[in-house]
Amino acid sequence: MKINEIYRSVQGESSYAGLPCIFVRLTYCNLRCGYCDTEHAFYEGRDYTVDHVLEEISHFKCQLVEITGGEPLLQKEVYPLMNSLIDSHYTVLLETSGSIDIGKVNPKVVKIMDLKCPSSGECDRNLYTNIDTLQPYDEIKFVIGTREDYLWTKKIVEDYRLTERFPVLLSTVFNQIQPKQVVQWLLEDNLRVRFQLQIHKYIWEPSTRGV
Repeated sequence: MKINEIYRSVQGESSYAGLPCIFVRLTYCNLRCGYCDTEHAFYEGRDYTVDHVLEEISHFKCQLVEITGGEPLLQKEVYPLMNSLIDSHYTVLLETSGSIDIGKVNPKVVKIMDLKCPSSGECDRNLYTNIDTLQPYDEIKFVIGTREDYLWTKKIVEDYRLTERFPVLLSTVFNQIQPKQVVQWLLEDNLRVRFQLQIHKYIWEPSTRGV
């Protein structure tokens, strides 16, 4: 498989935010979201085998691993990689865009799945059938860039009863909308979601790679 980078940092998002985590970032993406902050993963990368990945991450002495991208599910080798990580007793997170069927993902993997909002430019690529494949411990993430995004998210959350079924995460497009504005909206609507910031962008300079 082609991998863009492997590194250890702290988890910047999700319910696992703040925990030490190994990131395995795969190359390629089928979407072109207008706010993407990982364009370097579209094409750059080196070839790895599953065993090579396992060997490299073993040096970090950390049991939390996130598989991310790009869109990691574009490469078929990611499935045996996730299975091998589970068999090796890692806690495995998968960050996926929600545009590809997640049915083949090992159920022991914690899936953190985006549903793309209108301002991303990729809203029509959401695969809503994935929602019924998710487990109660999986998470759904919305990235809010505009008032339209928020209202769209609120409707999706209500229509699919998402907060009754999964942890739901709301974050903001960095430097596009004020976090306090989105917090104000969700408090006014009593939307029972978890608001989050990309904490790695506050710890390091926002464009820093490998963190």
